[in-house]
Amino acid sequence: MSRVVRWLADHLLLILGLLVLTYMFVPVLIVILMSFNDSASRNSYSFQGFTLENWQSICAPYQLCSSLATSFQIGILATLLATLLGTLMAFAMVRHRFRGRGTASLFIFLPMATPEIVLGSSMLALFVSAGFAGVLGFWTIFVAHVLFCLSFVVVTVKARLAGLDPRLEQAAADLYANEWQTFWRISFPLVFPGILAAALLSFSLSFDDFIITNLNAGQEVTFPMFVWGAAQRGIPPQINVIGTIMFLVAMGVVLVGELAGRRRAAT
Repeated sequence: MSRVVRWLADHLLLILGLLVLTYMFVPVLIVILMSFNDSASRNSYSFQGFTLENWQSICAPYQLCSSLATSFQIGILATLLATLLGTLMAFAMVRHRFRGRGTASLFIFLPMATPEIVLGSSMLALFVSAGFAGVLGFWTIFVAHVLFCLSFVVVTVKARLAGLDPRLEQAAADLYANEWQTFWRISFPLVFPGILAAALLSFSLSFDDFIITNLNAGQEVTFPMFVWGAAQRGIPPQINVIGTIMFLVAMGVVLVGELAGRRRAAT
């Protein structure tokens, strides 16, 4: 009995971690399972048989693929602009001292702490007051996504910059590297993991957003809005297929990054 207690005490953290991971991945596994479900009704959530038809007819539900393409386009564009602007802001706030720096940091955190319904309705009021009420759609969603993704990029890149050793850049200057060479050969490679993490986070937030998008979309339909609308009549199994594909792609990106990191550490 004492051996069992000792073994449990030694492996308690591992056991808790496995339980948490299991709890997190059970819904994902259900989505993967339901993507192969041969269901006669959209309102049935029990597994009734195995089929590959859902995977062969992903675009069968009306507007599914078009809404998915819209979400990808907005997500990619918003990620690029938010990452560019957020990275520049993070460098300015970490590397330079200026009047109002503390106030700027406070305002950066406000969109992250503000409820999405408040942020979305505020953006809608801004667009309406600016005369864009009749043209709500792709570009208003894009602007809204850039604005709320910007804070996450700044915070992520700032954390990476704050952890860098400034002596590395000083050493490059001692070796007669100018500021441009120091940035591209020293600073940027060291900050790039933070920039990449911020970009991935921004794309996930943009692609997944519903509340802000729904308030500023007009007649445009993104993938989360399609899922919400389809849920009123019964969710088509192809949505589970899309979810499975995105989960596998995300896992692939994580594995590739982990393998690349281990290879660099080994060399």
